[in-house]
Amino acid sequence: MRGLKHLHLVISEVPVAAPNGGISILIFLLLFAGMWFLMIAPQRKRQKQHAQMLQELKSGDEILTSAGIYASIVSVRPDRFVIKIADNVKIEIHKASVQCKLSQQAERASGSPPEGTRAQR
Repeated sequence: MRGLKHLHLVISEVPVAAPNGGISILIFLLLFAGMWFLMIAPQRKRQKQHAQMLQELKSGDEILTSAGIYASIVSVRPDRFVIKIADNVKIEIHKASVQCKLSQQAERASGSPPEGTRAQR
């Protein structure tokens, strides 16, 4: 009986292997990579496209503001646009307030490529 108590003490003192921390880190990294490709990368792409669209706007372009106002650009200034929203009604808006250029919005809705880019038959 004394041998069994001694065996029990020896078995209880054997260290139990801890779960592998490398697998936890790998899972965390995979989740982060998935979030990056599903959320962050597409958002950055949209931001770059919006910034490019703002750079290309010029007088006479039809736009839609983030407030839902349809307007045409009268003049371009470094940080803002002067837009015409009705006869004899001009206002100044910050460049970031432009949601889209209306011709680009129509192209996206119709699914047709811009003029001049259609394939020749």
